[in-house]
Amino acid sequence: MQQPATLAILATAALQLLGGCASIVTGHNQPLSVETRHGAQAVAGASCKLENDKGAWFVTTPGSVTVRRSYGDLNIRCEKPGLPPGSLAVQSSTKAMAFGNILFGGGIGAGVDVATGAAYDYPSLITVQMGQSLAATPAKSVEPTSATP
Repeated sequence: MQQPATLAILATAALQLLGGCASIVTGHNQPLSVETRHGAQAVAGASCKLENDKGAWFVTTPGSVTVRRSYGDLNIRCEKPGLPPGSLAVQSSTKAMAFGNILFGGGIGAGVDVATGAAYDYPSLITVQMGQSLAATPAKSVEPTSATP
């Protein structure tokens, strides 16, 4: 009667391997590009700090950085001497793959993806307006929350 026990062990191992479909396909980290502008003009050489509940990252614009995916906002603050600082709060969006994981992979895979942040994405290109504080919604639109002169 060892066969049912063996099947249970194999089934458990298979579930663990399949759990977290989004984390397997796209991973916990996401590369993105950051650029800065002052009005319509591109600004090079701004120092930016990107931060969410999974960590903090730094990039000089224009540039690319790899961040840890998260449900939480990605807060970006950029500074350059001679210009007012710019900040942007970017909300993550839930990847469609996460919903498929719930339907086909069950609660374990969805739970892994949500807990690790793999179920979420930020925009691949982020533009920070120097002298402004903005919020970008998951639909990738930008709405002013406050502005500095």
